[in-house]
This record gives sequence, structure tokens and C-alpha cells, in this order.
Amino acid sequence: MESKSERFKRVATRRTNAILKQLDVLGHCANRSAYDYTDEEVNKIFAEIDKAMKLVKMRFQLNDRKKKKFKL
Repeated sequence: MESKSERFKRVATRRTNAILKQLDVLGHCANRSAYDYTDEEVNKIFAEIDKAMKLVKMRFQLNDRKKKKFKL
């Protein structure tokens, strides 16, 4: 039977690699000979990605905080 830690490592690795692959695919849009875009459009893309990254990171940090109990 797979432990929670083993399952996390397996799933997180697969999902992280999928995200990295999609970022690589997005990078193909930087080819000016195939696409036309403005700096504003690029900034919007990365602002949205940054926002999503911060939200996901916060979820991990909040889970760590929930484990800590208040004590005087």
C-alpha cells in the first residue's frame, strides 16, 4: 500500500512536470515570426500565472500553519 508521502511525491512530480511542460509550450508563443503580441498582453499572461502561483503556495503555507496550535 502506498503511503501518503509516496503518493504525494508521485502525484506532485507528475503534476509539476505537466506544468513545466505547459510553460515550455507557452514559451513557443514568444516566436515573433509566428505571433504578434504586445508587452501589455505578455504582462497580463504572467500576472495571471504569478497570481495563481501565489494562491497555490499560500495553500501549502496555510496547511503548515493549521498544524501549529496556539499556546501561551
